Order: sequence, then C-alpha cells, then structure tokens
Amino acid sequence: MIRSMTAFGRQTRQWPWGTLIWEVKSVNHRYLEISTRLPDDFRALEMPIRTLLGKRLGRGKVDCALRIQKNDESAEELRVNVALAKQISHLSREIDGFLYSAAPISSLDLLRWPGVLQTPEMNMEEAHAAAMNLLDETLDEFVDTRLREGEKLKEMMVQRLAAMNVVVEQVRVRLPEVMVQMREKLEQRLEEIKSEVDPARVEQELVILAQRMDVDEEMDRLQTHIKEVSRVIASDEPVGRRLDFLMQELNREANTLGSKSQDADMTKASVELKVLIEQVREQVQNIE
Repeated sequence: MIRSMTAFGRQTRQWPWGTLIWEVKSVNHRYLEISTRLPDDFRALEMPIRTLLGKRLGRGKVDCALRIQKNDESAEELRVNVALAKQISHLSREIDGFLYSAAPISSLDLLRWPGVLQTPEMNMEEAHAAAMNLLDETLDEFVDTRLREGEKLKEMMVQRLAAMNVVVEQVRVRLPEVMVQMREKLEQRLEEIKSEVDPARVEQELVILAQRMDVDEEMDRLQTHIKEVSRVIASDEPVGRRLDFLMQELNREANTLGSKSQDADMTKASVELKVLIEQVREQVQNIE
C-alpha cells in the first residue's frame, strides 16, 4: 500500500518510577535518515532504536525523541551517603588546619557534593525494555498515520491518471483530423499562388509532414507508463523512487508530444498532460 513519508506518532505510559513519552515524526527524504534524542540513562538504546526503525520504515527524515518524567514521590525517598559525607567532613577539617582563614563548610554545601545525596536507583534493564515496547506501539500509530495519508495520495493519483488517459485518447482521435486539415491548408496555398505542382511532390511533402507529426509511439509509451504507475501504486512495497522515475518518463513523452505539435489542440493537450504529471510528481515526492 502507498505510504506517506509525513506522519506523527505519540505514546505515553506510566510506571511506578515515572512516565515515558515517545514522539516520532517524519518528513520526506530521499533515504531513511534517523535522528534520536534520548535521556542520558537511555543512550544504550541508540542502536536498537535504529534497528527497529529500519525494519518498520523505508524512507523519510525521522525524528525520534524520548522523554522521562520521574514521579514526585521519589523526592521523599532521598538518602544521604553517610560514609561519603563523613569522609568529606574529615578532609575539610584537615584542610582547615593549614588555612589562615578557613570558611566553615555547611550542611547544604556538603549535600551539594556529587554522590552525597542519593536517589533510589531505577532498574535500567526494566526501564529500557519498557521504553522499547512503548516505541513499538508508537510506531504502530505512526505507520497507521502514514498509511492513511498514503491512501489520500493514492486517490488523488488515480484521478490524475484517469485524466491523463482521457487526454491521450483525445489526441489519438484528433490526429487524423489534423492530417486532413494540413492537407487542405497545403492545397489551399497552392491554389492561392496558382502554381502547378507535381501531385507526387505534394504527396511526398505530406508524407514528410506526417512523419514529423507522428506521435503514435509517444501515445503508446504514455499509456504504457500510465498503466505501470497504476500497477505500482497497488503494490505493497515502498514505491516512491520507482514512481519518481516513471514521472520523469511521462514528462519526457509529454514534452515530445508538444514539440511535434502542429495544432493548437494538440499543444493544449501536451500542456494539460504536463500539468497533470507535475501534480502527481509533487505528491510522489512524499511517498515512501
């Protein structure tokens, strides 16, 4: 199914030690580019996160952020490292002995010393497992969003492809009429100059003109490419790059049609085709 590269997913889950919040968002990109923002205690999850995202996503610039909000109750469970505090206090008195004007150390100064004031340690193995499980759920929501957006893109593309087919059929119908008109114009000009011209030479010129205006191959390739686009967008694989290539091919044929045009209606058809192709191409840039 068609999947958009633009999406957002957010999941929140509470545990006794705090709340985990995952946010995953992405925009279109040529390849899969992953950016992570993790708390220091969760840096070890960098590679598992990238591996999981690589399995679930094909393309896009993805920003994956984890936040943790520790419970307020943890402030009531603060503990003092008594041994460290005593050691710092004794060392402070030794230093006071050879200072001329030593300032007394206060209890608040002592509590600010790294390691003196301790909080209950979080079970990091449990926290890491919880974070990865929650990320997997977040990606479920994220991928669903991509699929919904992709369905909208697919509907638009199907409409534009149908419009392209209509234009191609109109050109096919118009071609014989254009050739008749060109013959009439040529004969009319010959009549105006009242010049006797070899009929064989007239036919030869008409044949040359017909070859210059022959766009049957372009029409065939246009219809072939349109059918291929319709087939590709029904695929379950990531198809963004292939669709981008097909848009280039469609645009090339539409340009050739315009360059061979000797008729205002055919020129208009070429312009209309290019407009439709460009509308599809803009959406293809956002398809995974």
